[in-house]
Amino acid sequence: MVTPEQVHQYIAAGLSCTHLQVQGDGQHFEALIVSDAFVGKRAVQRHQLVYAALGDRMRAEIHALSMKTLTPEEYQQQ
Repeated sequence: MVTPEQVHQYIAAGLSCTHLQVQGDGQHFEALIVSDAFVGKRAVQRHQLVYAALGDRMRAEIHALSMKTLTPEEYQQQ
């Protein structure tokens, strides 16, 4: 079973994040991901970057991932 910590490591290894928070129960995960890579990108493009960072793990190990993807500026405005 995958832990939230492992999902955190997977994302951090493939995407430069200024803030990253992952919660979950081993199958379903929620992530708050803040990255400069999201600047100028739509939500779908941001999610594609995260999926690319996770690679095959998204299909094999992680069954569901809901994510909130923000730029550092958007995160500060919350």
